[in-house]
Amino acid sequence: MVKDHQEFDATVTRVSPVGVVVDIGGADGFIDLRKHPSWWNDAEPPSVGDRLHVVVLDDSRTPPRLSALEEDIRIARRTRGEG
Repeated sequence: MVKDHQEFDATVTRVSPVGVVVDIGGADGFIDLRKHPSWWNDAEPPSVGDRLHVVVLDDSRTPPRLSALEEDIRIARRTRGEG
């Protein structure tokens, strides 16, 4: 079961104009493009097969909403008491 603030290593399985679908250990997750590093810096746009480290932002959505941004990962770690 996926929970808010949980971290995963994910693989991009589909790319759309608004975001990407990733596999997080047999389940789907969604990263909108604003939560992908390419939106904010010179990182390459996402492609199928890319590996990302992600954090769950909203586990109530289907699929869960995720982020691949370092700041969101740091926030999740602080929330869990790990940073």
